[in-house]
Amino acid sequence: MIDRLPKDPFMLVSSINMLLRDGEFDSLEELCAYFDYELDVMKAELLASGYTYDEEQKQVKAC
Repeated sequence: MIDRLPKDPFMLVSSINMLLRDGEFDSLEELCAYFDYELDVMKAELLASGYTYDEEQKQVKAC
């Protein structure tokens, strides 16, 4: 598993989706808690980069 989340938006989305897909975490909330990242801040940063989190599919997607 990675030890920190990347700053680059494309790498961040890829890393989040990989960690969720591979079952490392059950939700974006759990992932953020592990990396000590505020969920609302993460969602805002993703949105500012043109992405949103689909809770049903547990995946970050382009808006």
